[in-house]
Amino acid sequence: MALYVLKFGGTSVGSVERLQCVADRISRRREEGHDLVVVVSAMGHTTDELTALARAVCTDPPTREMDMLLATGEQVSIALLAMALQAKGVPALSMTGAQVGIVTESAHGRARILEVRTDRLRQRLDEGNVVVVAGFQGTSSGAGGTAEITTLGRGGSDTSAVALAAALQADACEIHTDVPGVLTTDPRKVPEAQLMDRVSCNEMLELASLGASVLHPRAVEIARNYGIPLLVRSSWSDEPGTLLTSDHPRAVGRDGLELGKPVDGAELVQQQGVLALAQMPDRPGVAAQLFEALSAAGLNVDLIVQATHEQATNDIAFTLAAEELDEARRVCRDLLDQLCAQSCSVTAEAGMAKISISGAGIMGRPGVAARLFDTLAREGINLRMIATSEVKVSCLVAGDQGRRALQAAAEAFELSVQQLLIDPMPGGAGEPEVRGVALDRDQAQMAVRQVPDRPGTAAAVCRALAEEGISLDAIVQSERSHGEGAERCRDMSFTLRRDDHRRAARALEPVLAQWPGARLEAGPAIARVSAVGAGMPATAGTAGRLFRALADRSINIEMIATSEIRTSCVVAEADGVEALRAAHAAFGLGGTVQHRVEGG
Repeated sequence: MALYVLKFGGTSVGSVERLQCVADRISRRREEGHDLVVVVSAMGHTTDELTALARAVCTDPPTREMDMLLATGEQVSIALLAMALQAKGVPALSMTGAQVGIVTESAHGRARILEVRTDRLRQRLDEGNVVVVAGFQGTSSGAGGTAEITTLGRGGSDTSAVALAAALQADACEIHTDVPGVLTTDPRKVPEAQLMDRVSCNEMLELASLGASVLHPRAVEIARNYGIPLLVRSSWSDEPGTLLTSDHPRAVGRDGLELGKPVDGAELVQQQGVLALAQMPDRPGVAAQLFEALSAAGLNVDLIVQATHEQATNDIAFTLAAEELDEARRVCRDLLDQLCAQSCSVTAEAGMAKISISGAGIMGRPGVAARLFDTLAREGINLRMIATSEVKVSCLVAGDQGRRALQAAAEAFELSVQQLLIDPMPGGAGEPEVRGVALDRDQAQMAVRQVPDRPGTAAAVCRALAEEGISLDAIVQSERSHGEGAERCRDMSFTLRRDDHRRAARALEPVLAQWPGARLEAGPAIARVSAVGAGMPATAGTAGRLFRALADRSINIEMIATSEIRTSCVVAEADGVEALRAAHAAFGLGGTVQHRVEGG
């Protein structure tokens, strides 16, 4: 007999008829002999309706009272579903988050789960009940030890379900929704989007953080960290859906189920070179020509960054093995001659190293990147290049400082020797280079101009934002410098959630005030299109194919940021959907080039 945790979203239980269909589905699973815990969301648009009621009463509702109010939505669902199951002869019992022992931190509206005390839940299962649990909610210890109702924030029912599966050591967690599984992209924008059979949790974390809304990143983090088989499937069919897989699961630590160490590995790649092209022509097709030429020459590029443009030019920098640097410089100079770009300069530097930290949901925890940058600054290590993603933060440093940087990172994040890698072989062999593409139009672009080019600068910027709880989605440090010696300075660009734009500006004011000439600039409205695939490290030319797809549709790239399994391009907001369609077609995700399992 297996134990499954099943989750049904608000659409799946949005009416009496749908509740009955869900009850039928649960009844059939029960007849197969399985133990079942069923997590449900509030019916339909209940949460939105309750929120509107609160705002009609009070323009700025207290977060504690909002949790009290919103938690009632799931209680309606669980009671009705338990009644429907009992009417079909299925022993069932409804329980709130507090009753099943979901204990959270004391952060109303966005609490993270500390533990799940499963004794009562196991007792009810042993009695033969299907336990119907209210998602999205838990309880914390308030002032004087009084229990306080808390909610988990957006995607909280997904988070509840996977957390229960982890605590119960369930055989699997199934997320039942109104789509057949995880698709290669948003089918509302790209009708030919395909269903995938499986995807790694790391790939799904990247896609979820980029706006793929079928799963919330927090739920994927828990599945990844604790090795929970996570299945996304339709509420209305018996098709198998999409399986999310995880490597190297760990046990729940003393820090809490969701508050465990966000960094679980670090690596050092030595003998790296960096090649920078400053004042490149800012027009569609230039980046495509550059990386197509590099790929044609058999050169495998690692990190790529393109900063925000100035006037009619921008800067592009990339890393590769130091032994390939001379050939890469020749390719770049030949291309510049073809482009008649006499004003563009090419600089190359060998003897570099890449230090990276990895883990689940790194960029969703604002303090992680700032902590890494602070740690390296205290060691006097300057950052030549920064690349960030949901699962990895990488920095290019001087080669003779690489091992010291790795050791400092290991100490800062309490990593064991077994969690450190030096010069690992590229991963992803045999995996699709691109599983899926995503579009995020909820982004704003900002740049800090002329900040000091010395250790601690990136840390100061990221720390100020982290203290305000603001996460950066991409950080790009420009290769273009100003001044010399102690006066040398650079620009840094980043993207963040559009709603955080004003708070970020206020947070950075005192930081920039200490640096003469430094200033903050807000960019135009943007969209970000990203390709994600575990096979990227083992596949040459992926970035060039993405850039070519955009160029062929006359879409200009304003910013480029890559990580190990993700390539992101910032484009004008008006070009976002067209860019998504171009990327999806370029990698054959509609089914014409790759087979059906390759999606995200």
